[in-house]
Amino acid sequence: MSGLKTKSTYSYIPGVMQYSAGVAALDGFAIERVRFEEPVKLEEGFQRIGAYLEKIGRPLDSFCACELRSPAPFTEDGFRTFNEAYSSVLIDWGIMEGEDNPVARSNVCPEINPPSEPSFHAFCYTVPTSEAGPTFIVAGSGEAREGQGTYRDNTVRYGETSPDAIAEKADYVLGEMERRMSFFGATWADTTAVQLYTVFPIHAFLEDAIVKRGAARHGLTWHYNRPPVRDLEYEMDCRRVLTERVLVGR
Repeated sequence: MSGLKTKSTYSYIPGVMQYSAGVAALDGFAIERVRFEEPVKLEEGFQRIGAYLEKIGRPLDSFCACELRSPAPFTEDGFRTFNEAYSSVLIDWGIMEGEDNPVARSNVCPEINPPSEPSFHAFCYTVPTSEAGPTFIVAGSGEAREGQGTYRDNTVRYGETSPDAIAEKADYVLGEMERRMSFFGATWADTTAVQLYTVFPIHAFLEDAIVKRGAARHGLTWHYNRPPVRDLEYEMDCRRVLTERVLVGR
């Protein structure tokens, strides 16, 4: 599908300054995922990711996606300030140029026992391979149309949290996941994992809107987290990754 751009060993869906809408490994490469056993503060996390990539013989620009955890939802101005600090490292690593950010990302806020400051939960990178099939990461999306102005003016059922409002938000986000996967010629049938982030009940629409749609073919990981910006209430991401690891300790 047209619209993709290429960075080093992966293609990506151009998004907003803080992240791309998704990445897929190019032929001859595969995406792998590593999750920290516990969240690692942002600065230390970048250091550990850099050291990990060096240890396995991969360059910094193989870093293609990450999952963050933040203490609480940001204001729009606060989110902008955070994103500028985060993206400065990607610029230093030679990954990001200007506001063209190829790295996919999710950033959510645990409702219970949140980290004291923004932290890494997981990260992804590419490795050369002659065996793996297609692999991809679709970045997290809430119920707001991105890059079109303020969140307030572009959010589905802004400020509403009734069961039918959450269901409508979910329907929008599921559709956005499908739209992003279509760039890679993929559907729910290709995913190996789907993650959902909300503190509101999903059971009323779980069967019809999610399971029957095919979005829970390997189960559904529900994190009791909020999206990263105030007044967003529902977020999802998904992936096809065939190798995943957990880093224990330091």
